[in-house]
Amino acid sequence: MITNPSRHCTVELQAMPSRISQIRRIIAAQLRYWHLAPLIDPAVLGVTELLTNVHRHAGPDKMCTVEIELHLDRLTVSVHDHDPHLPQECDADPLATCGRGLALVAAVSESWGVRERGERGKVVWFTLAVPSPATALPPCPEYRVEDPFPEFLELDAPVDRETARHAPARSAVAG
Repeated sequence: MITNPSRHCTVELQAMPSRISQIRRIIAAQLRYWHLAPLIDPAVLGVTELLTNVHRHAGPDKMCTVEIELHLDRLTVSVHDHDPHLPQECDADPLATCGRGLALVAAVSESWGVRERGERGKVVWFTLAVPSPATALPPCPEYRVEDPFPEFLELDAPVDRETARHAPARSAVAG
């Protein structure tokens, strides 16, 4: 369930891999709606790491709540779960395939932390600085390719530019 899309968005879920990809899309869409496209990559990376930690380490229900809040110059992303065990940032080998989640969150965020909720679990959060309109990049124009692989070009043979220029157009659709 998504609530109040203006400056606050909350989604409750079970932290399973299929649901994590859905949350990534929801966050990206919400940030586009708020005109914060430059924050999509770090926000999605951070929430993916936090949800992966819930999936791997939280109790058997893996229920959690993802919340994003926009406050003037700061975006806060938080994950609330029911597991009271606090996460620990560790010095993982750069080539390790696990154990680097919080280090990645720290690397992409302005700040991060954990709030205990006693028997109700914990909240792990991170913040991202909102770019000012003067420094924000404009949205990328849609890239369109009319005919990315023209049939008349053979990859093994050198291209005769004059022949290619006057070659009749052929459809790439098989009939």
